[in-house]
Amino acid sequence: MKEIKSILQFFNDVQSSGEQCALAQVVRVEGSSYRREGARMIVFESGTFEGGISGGCLEGDALKRSQLAILKQEPSIITYDTSKEMEIGIGLGCNGIIDVLLTPITDDAENIKILEKCISQRRTHIIVTITESNLADEAFKLGRSFYYDTDKKIIEGLASSEIKNYISDKIEQVLEQNSSKSFAFKSKEDLLHFHIELIPAQYHLAIYGDNYDVYPVIQIAGLLDWEISLVGNIQKLKKEHLKFVKNIYPKNLQDRPKIDERTAVILMAHDFKTDIENLKTTILSDAPYIASLGPKKRFEKMKNKFVEMGCPLNDQNLLRIHAPCGLEIGADSPEEIALSICSEIISSFTGKEGGMLRKKMDPIHDRL
Repeated sequence: MKEIKSILQFFNDVQSSGEQCALAQVVRVEGSSYRREGARMIVFESGTFEGGISGGCLEGDALKRSQLAILKQEPSIITYDTSKEMEIGIGLGCNGIIDVLLTPITDDAENIKILEKCISQRRTHIIVTITESNLADEAFKLGRSFYYDTDKKIIEGLASSEIKNYISDKIEQVLEQNSSKSFAFKSKEDLLHFHIELIPAQYHLAIYGDNYDVYPVIQIAGLLDWEISLVGNIQKLKKEHLKFVKNIYPKNLQDRPKIDERTAVILMAHDFKTDIENLKTTILSDAPYIASLGPKKRFEKMKNKFVEMGCPLNDQNLLRIHAPCGLEIGADSPEEIALSICSEIISSFTGKEGGMLRKKMDPIHDRL
């Protein structure tokens, strides 16, 4: 989501110059690749660009091809085989095949409008993009994109048809598997390839604390483009460190962050009674991750307190509570501890253990 925001900001900044531009988007990856499906860059005819589709290996060639797409005003697909020495003169060595869709941005800028929809609300978004087509229908021409409203369950801008029903069924499959995927619709005469991109809601971080060690957590979470809520003593907080915080809740009032299944909670008040009260509230929420600062002995004391209150923490709740919290990286300073905790949050949400990649026997990314 952060890359989409950067692309849109760059588009709005440069658009006033009157330059034409194109979007380059990774729509299929077979094997290994530095970036996965959904990676984007926007290219202006002058050669300026924002975003990325690789680790820097493909951007130069994609830039030139995007300029050609702008000149022709025609979308196209370019396939890069990164396992070979390529004609662009770079030995990429990623050992994968990457399809990149180059789409000129027209005056109506429908693809830009769809991206703007994706950043307007914190929710799951679905974008359907046509990557190959022999259909005469303009709705299904190469490069066309459609937004799927996950609440209304409709594909916006697409008339009812057998193909629409087929795409809708595949969208449900993507939502169920929680993973983007490419599909093909085939009949005797028709061939249509399309990519369904799932863009999940931003992570939401709810911090309960107002001491100096909350600031490194805020900084790292902000760089990761997480939505941040903070509960604390407003008079105690330093405003210059809060630019990434979207919502601030005074701890002496009843209002608290809205917590959902994409929310991570960190209890860092450094006060036993306050942490107990905050845990009593957050344990009733949908948060899949709740961090409690402090040693294991302190959390044992917290568990005993819940037993005394007549509401012992059950096994399901204990799985959600990380205490001590963070990955074991030898963290010592507040900044290192913040990095350790934010890394564990990502690990928890992605279902990964957080070990060293050099010890991993399987591919880094899941193969589609």
